[in-house]
This record gives sequence, structure tokens and C-alpha cells, in this order.
Amino acid sequence: MTLRVVLADDHDLVRVGFRVILGAEDDIEVVGEAGNGLDAVEMVNRLRPDVVLMDVQMPGIDGLEATRRVVDVAKVVILTTFDREDYLFEALRAGASGFLLKNASPEDLVDSVRIVARGDALLSPEVTRRVIARFSGNEPEKPLHRPPELTERECEVLIQLARGVSNAEIASELFLGETTVKTHVSRILTKLGLRDRTHAVVYAYENGIVAPGRS
Repeated sequence: MTLRVVLADDHDLVRVGFRVILGAEDDIEVVGEAGNGLDAVEMVNRLRPDVVLMDVQMPGIDGLEATRRVVDVAKVVILTTFDREDYLFEALRAGASGFLLKNASPEDLVDSVRIVARGDALLSPEVTRRVIARFSGNEPEKPLHRPPELTERECEVLIQLARGVSNAEIASELFLGETTVKTHVSRILTKLGLRDRTHAVVYAYENGIVAPGRS
């Protein structure tokens, strides 16, 4: 299956470079390009691509606002020149599935499209740790509780996710098979309407499932 991609960046040279890199792949097709946020939103809604590579700083509306308007249509990878944590957290809150620096290698650019297209998060363990560190300095917005949608076991898995650990580590901690953990993670994301495990970390801290400093 060919993955359809829209490029949204106000720099022509950036779009040309990305188009050349992605166009060399047999399973990826660039179906549209936009130079500002409003055009990006219109194009995504019209073309309904699989993935959008979205610049943060664009005229009209910025990439973060554009992301909020299209995340129900396509997976979004936020692009930026700087490793800025404020961009990272705003991108996550906007619903982005990935976060990629513009100086990433061509291989990483191609991988980013494939990773988010299959429903995974384009966020490294280091980024997950940043999310945890960010929320560990704040009080939870709600008292500690177990979401009624989740079973007790699923809540235990969610708490482990909030620690930023791998499926294998969760399996070891909870004495489960790794396949069982994967099933629990999938059910948690579905029941809570979350896009990926990094959004599950944010959800756990914002909703008081894990208290800061007690993950």
C-alpha cells in the first residue's frame, strides 16, 4: 500500500528536499504541498492523506493550530528546527503522533512517515522521559482515581506506561507475558481514545492516575 503524504512548510526549499527524499521511496507518495497553515488544513481535508509533515512556524495559523484541525483526518508529524520542549508538549496536546527535527537524516524522515502511518508514536524513550519530567513538577488536575473504562489490570499497566517503561519491563513487573501486555496497551488506548502510549503518559498525569513523584 502506498502511503500518501502532505507537506506543510512555508520554505520552498524544505518542501522540495522532503519531496525528493520521500519520492525516492516506492511505498510513499507526496500528494500535496502547502505553504501556510490554512492551506494545509484545506488540503488535508480535501486529499485525506495518511500522514502530514507539519512545520510549526507558518503564516496564517501555525502548525500547532493546523494540527488540532486535522488530527481526526490524518496522522501528523510536527517538524521544527529547534529541539524546543514547548513545541514538544504543545504538539502532543494538539494530537500530533510524532515530533521530528528538520536536521534529521533522510532515513529518519522516511521512517517517521512509516512509523506514524502504522499507528505508532514517533517519540523516543528520551522524549517520553521529558514528558514524565514535565508533569512530575505539577500537581495532578484531578484526584487519584481509576478510570471506570479500565479494568484493575489495565489500570496497573497504564501506571507502568506512565513510568515510561517498555512492554518487556511491564511484563516483568506485573508477571505477565509480553503479548498480554501488548493486548492490554491496545485496549487502554482504545477505551480512553488515545493515539499512542506517549499520549497515555500525558493522560495518566493530567487525570491524576499517577501522582507526581509517585510513578
